[in-house]
Amino acid sequence: MRLSVIGCGYLGAVHAAAMASIGHEVVGIDVDPRKIEALSRGEAPFFEPDLEELLAAGVSSGRLTFTTDIAAAAGSDVHFIAVGTPQQSASEAADLTYVNAAVDGLLPHLRAGDVVAGKSTVPVGTAAVLAKRVNPTGATLVWNPEFLREGWAVEDTIHPDRIVVGIEQTDAQPSSEPIRGLSVREPGITWPVAATGPDSSPDTADDVVATMKAVYHPAVAAGTPFIVTDWATAELVKVAANAFLATKISFINAMAEIAEVTGADVTQLADAIGHDERIGRRFLGAGIGFGGGCLPKDIRAFSARAEELGRGESVTFLREVDAINLRRRERAVQLVVDAVGGSVFEKKVTVLGAAFKPHSDDIRDSPGLDVAVRLRGLGASVTVTDPAAIPNARRLHPQLTYVDDRDEAIRDSDAIVLVTEWDEYRRELSPEHASSLTSCRVVVDGRNGWDAAAWRAAGWSYYGMGRP
Repeated sequence: MRLSVIGCGYLGAVHAAAMASIGHEVVGIDVDPRKIEALSRGEAPFFEPDLEELLAAGVSSGRLTFTTDIAAAAGSDVHFIAVGTPQQSASEAADLTYVNAAVDGLLPHLRAGDVVAGKSTVPVGTAAVLAKRVNPTGATLVWNPEFLREGWAVEDTIHPDRIVVGIEQTDAQPSSEPIRGLSVREPGITWPVAATGPDSSPDTADDVVATMKAVYHPAVAAGTPFIVTDWATAELVKVAANAFLATKISFINAMAEIAEVTGADVTQLADAIGHDERIGRRFLGAGIGFGGGCLPKDIRAFSARAEELGRGESVTFLREVDAINLRRRERAVQLVVDAVGGSVFEKKVTVLGAAFKPHSDDIRDSPGLDVAVRLRGLGASVTVTDPAAIPNARRLHPQLTYVDDRDEAIRDSDAIVLVTEWDEYRRELSPEHASSLTSCRVVVDGRNGWDAAAWRAAGWSYYGMGRP
């Protein structure tokens, strides 16, 4: 099949390369010429394991090309919309500027029978409004949300745990609430008015489903669940999944807050409740909380959309989820201050990590980098090290000191703070080796990733999150 991918950021670049790797002919399109030049050379503009190899193979095979000219999308069977939906500057709602621009740019190049597949994370109701612009061309709009984990995005695209495709349901009930920031061509259209374009028949729906199964043919053949829903459900699947994960993380961090005033150990608590199969142990790691470009902005946008729909009370708890998450950063800073005697002024503090998670160079809303900046604001001399994210961090926060080598970053430090669970920090740094680098004996474990007993046995003062 021939596919186009509109938007070659994190989502789009991975999707384009992965689709080419399973045999499709793919053109990736983006407005950023520098990004396109790098991708055309087979170079990833960001760090993601296995992506660069996939890009190089796709480009060299001729199946994968990149351009800034959206006219190159013409002739593709399926057009994926993979642009960003950041948080609006003046509110918590999603900014749909790039979605609107992508659809507007694509419209002149659509033909009858084409499929436009939205992958961007959008407010529920977006697809129904966009269909009013897409359907008159004879193309059909579907919503195909992504479920990528940064650091495992290639694997998640080629071998997904589920595939969701939302198609038009002609019996959708209209709502009186428009979507803030989503432009429409006809006045008075609100979500979710059922689209009635030339290709809205049951036969067309079957054809579209068959087309999407062909796109993901290796995963479908392997038995991956393929779930067909209406548009609204497909849009909700992504934000509901992120809301649930964020809630689970903030729940255990709330328990850490209680543990800290009672002397309990939140890691043992998580182990104990995690044995309950209804709960499970995954995502019950207390620490400095979640960050990145998805969970924080998605739960805020979800709350904003619920307010627009008159159902803000249904997700009020997400406000507290967000608040708990941000409080853990403050707690980590306070632990460092307390650990070095009440003030970090002119103390050398080494922060292990800058990316919001390991196997990524993404520093968007990074809890660890936020901790580093706060410590610097209190007068500490902060040295940050990270295997992948230093260039991005330096551009955003040049006031910090950055050192590539882990051991050099630790040398002569007054306190060591673990904020990102890279293996070279969490698994490969022993307390004995750290002792050879600095005479300080203070570690603050912002991810509860170290063996507290081992560090204490080696003479270190160990401080964890929600641990006695």
